[in-house]
Amino acid sequence: MLHVRSIWNGAISFGLVSIPIKVVNATESHSISFRQIHTDDGGRIRYRKFCELEDREVSQSEIGKGYEDADGTIVPITEEDLAHLPLPTAKTIEIVAFVPADRIDPLQMDAAYYLAASGAPAAKPYTLLREALKRSNKVAIAKFALRGRERLGMLRVVGDAIAMHGLLWPDEVRAPEGVAPDVDVTVRDKELDLADALMDTLGEVDLEDLHDEYREAVEEVIAAKAAGEAPPETPEPAEGGKVLDLMAALEKSVRAAKESRGEEPAEVTRLPRKTSARSTPKQTGSTKKSTSAKKTAAKKTTSASAKKSTSKSTGASKSTGTSKKTASSKSTAKKTPAKKATPRKRSA
Repeated sequence: MLHVRSIWNGAISFGLVSIPIKVVNATESHSISFRQIHTDDGGRIRYRKFCELEDREVSQSEIGKGYEDADGTIVPITEEDLAHLPLPTAKTIEIVAFVPADRIDPLQMDAAYYLAASGAPAAKPYTLLREALKRSNKVAIAKFALRGRERLGMLRVVGDAIAMHGLLWPDEVRAPEGVAPDVDVTVRDKELDLADALMDTLGEVDLEDLHDEYREAVEEVIAAKAAGEAPPETPEPAEGGKVLDLMAALEKSVRAAKESRGEEPAEVTRLPRKTSARSTPKQTGSTKKSTSAKKTAAKKTTSASAKKSTSKSTGASKSTGTSKKTASSKSTAKKTPAKKATPRKRSA
C-alpha cells in the first residue's frame, strides 16, 4: 500500500487510544475517458480560466477558494482557515459507536478507503482495533472531516486491513415515497414457486467472473478506428416473443437459465388450458386422397363386380356412417354404388 498516494493523514481516536493512519483510496475507476474535440478538424477543446476583474488567464497557483454570499459578495477561504476548524474531527477519525453491520442501510454507502498504519508505533494499536472488530462481529461508526466537510464513516475489517466506508448522513437519503406501485396486486403461490425456482437456478455467482463488457466494446471501437478499420457492428439482439402472462415469462426464464448452465430443462407446472372445438384435428390430406382414389377404382370395376357391390351397398346406403367405420367392408361398398350396366342394342 506504500506506493498508493495518501489523500488524508491523521489518526483514529479509539477512546483514549490514538492510532496514526493514512487514508488511501480503496477503489479505482477503469472507465474510458474522452476529450472534447472540434468536429471539423479534430482540434482539442480546452477551457481557460480567466479573472473577471483583470480579464486575463490565470494559472492554477493563483486560484483559491471563496464562498459566495446571498448578496453576491465573495468571502475568501484559505486552506489555513480550513485546517484550523474548531472540530475534533479535523485531523481525527473519531469512533463514536460500535454496531452490528446489518444496522447500516446500504443506501448510505459512499466511497471506500483503506486505513493504513502510519509508522511502527501505530502497528500495535492498529492491530488491537482490527482484532477487536473481528471478535465483536461489529463495525465502528466514526466521524471525520474530508474535502471541506464533516462526514460519517463505517470502519470494518477487510483481510488484514481496516477499511472505512464513507456514509451519507441519514437526512441525505431520500424516503422511497411514490416509488412502489399504487395499485392492488395479487401474487399467486404458483408464481412465487416459479420465481423461487428461477432464483435457485440462477444461484450464486463469483463476482470475480464479472467484467465490464461495455468498456471492452468501447476499446474495440477505438482500436478499430485507430487502425483505419470499420468499427465492429452491433450484434442482432435475440428475438423474443411477446410474453402474454407472468407465468409464461417465469417458465421461459427458468428453462433459459437451466440451458445456459448446461442443465436439464426445469420441470415446471403448467396451468390447465381450456379445450375448444378448434383443438379437434382436421381431416388430413392423405384421407382425402385415398377417398378420391377409391372412387376412381369403383368406376373402373367390371359389370360383374358392380352387380355384386350393389347388393352390399343397399344396406350401406341406409347407414352410411356405419358402413364407413366397418373395417371388413370393401372399398367399393363405402362409396356410392355403381350404376347397373344396361345392355346395348345391337344395330342390324
